[in-house]
Amino acid sequence: MNSIWLETFKYNKTFEKLDQNISCDVCIIGAGIFGLTCAYYLTKHGFNVAVLDRDDIGTKATGHTTAKITSQHGLIYKHLIDDYGLHFAKSYLYANQKAIDNIKGIIDTENISCDFNFENHCVYTTNAKDLKSIQDEINAVNSLDFNCEFVTKTGLPFDILGGICFKNQAQFHPYKYLCGLCNSISGRAKIFTHTTICDVKNNGSFYTSYSDNNYKIESKFVIMASHYPFINIPGFYFSKMYQSTSYLIAIETNKTLFKGMYLSASDPIFSFRTAKFKNKNLLLIGGADHKTGDSHNYSTTYGVLENIAKKYYPDCKILYHWNTRDCITLDKIPYIGLFSSNLPNFYIGTGFNKWGMTSSNVASNIIVDMINGKKNPYSFAFDSTRVNPIKNSDEFKNIIVQSSKSLIIDKLKKSNLQLDNISTNSGGIIEINGQKVGIYKSLDNKFFAVNPICTHLGCLLSWNDIDKTWDCPCHGSRFDYKGKSLYDPSFKDLEVFEI
Repeated sequence: MNSIWLETFKYNKTFEKLDQNISCDVCIIGAGIFGLTCAYYLTKHGFNVAVLDRDDIGTKATGHTTAKITSQHGLIYKHLIDDYGLHFAKSYLYANQKAIDNIKGIIDTENISCDFNFENHCVYTTNAKDLKSIQDEINAVNSLDFNCEFVTKTGLPFDILGGICFKNQAQFHPYKYLCGLCNSISGRAKIFTHTTICDVKNNGSFYTSYSDNNYKIESKFVIMASHYPFINIPGFYFSKMYQSTSYLIAIETNKTLFKGMYLSASDPIFSFRTAKFKNKNLLLIGGADHKTGDSHNYSTTYGVLENIAKKYYPDCKILYHWNTRDCITLDKIPYIGLFSSNLPNFYIGTGFNKWGMTSSNVASNIIVDMINGKKNPYSFAFDSTRVNPIKNSDEFKNIIVQSSKSLIIDKLKKSNLQLDNISTNSGGIIEINGQKVGIYKSLDNKFFAVNPICTHLGCLLSWNDIDKTWDCPCHGSRFDYKGKSLYDPSFKDLEVFEI
């Protein structure tokens, strides 16, 4: 299910697959918004850069985002002040505010047409119990010398009890922006697509990155920009981060749409914004999120969003629907900086917690400064080697419990599902001679069988009946029904069985 961004704009450039050994100053693994923004800044500084992606540019997280550019990441600033202090919270806020300016600066400098426009962003509530949290957040933000407003009126098609508004935030078409970045670095950076990097080795003064087709990239610096890191040790990001799936629809209506961007203050979280489409605006409604790998159906995901659309816009037509995955850190702060304190010149930006448009620019500037030997004033707030995340005992325990369940307990449970019980265009796990087998039954009644064990760390996969994929409940890897690896951190396909 492609997003409105990928469906409404086609890039006229193609990139080659890596077909030889190369060397460069900086090897960037991942050609999403983070990786290509790093490439943009680094080439401005004269570095020889290579960017590699297992797919086409921007077709995963970047191409499926909501594409809000904002420093208002829910009701976060009261939490940051309470847990880390005023200076920390202020650094987080102004790093993201600067990212908005940086993105606008790139657009203006490179003349990128990407439907960018400034909009206010509001976190609102329709529930009286949230009003104190909103007022506390307003007080917190004001203490950081940043202006925000309490509002009771919006253009939304329903009444709110109150909300906190950040002015002059922004939205854009992320894929147009990404393609503009590619155009701006054309001739100054090498971009390779359909090239999977499967390992990185430290060779003392340089790194060697290995592709799946046995070619090597030697570089002094490496940036892991692959959304979820596929290298497990050191770093141990699999123990302090999980993936969340959320859903979006784009609707057309004859009713006049509102100005601004909106997000509900508490669960269930829903997001609203508009997007340009031909000569009018569409409404984008997002939400219904859940941990990747949890079992859900259409009615609990897209169905929830469609019900909202039809309730407030009875005449609406649903033109697009898509979903995306976000890396969620235990303390809700991105990991930006060194991949590990034991690996100099190897950097990472991940765990953007659903706010990748601004966080990717924050990360790019921090890492480019580190490569240039320059101190970044905001880097301490996002330190990727911090130990604070594992102090969040509840979420850390949840990750350990889920991993143990999928690695051990679920594997030992006997499946009661039989081959004859699998519905057409659906799937599930059966047992054949004591071996668990993942089965998908196609629309034409053909069976596709795979070993339903994730090739990342060996968790038992679950069937996703919405996307017809095998998903990992531990770390969010995904595979199509034929076993092809689709999403990090896995990069190896599943074993396929004859049946």
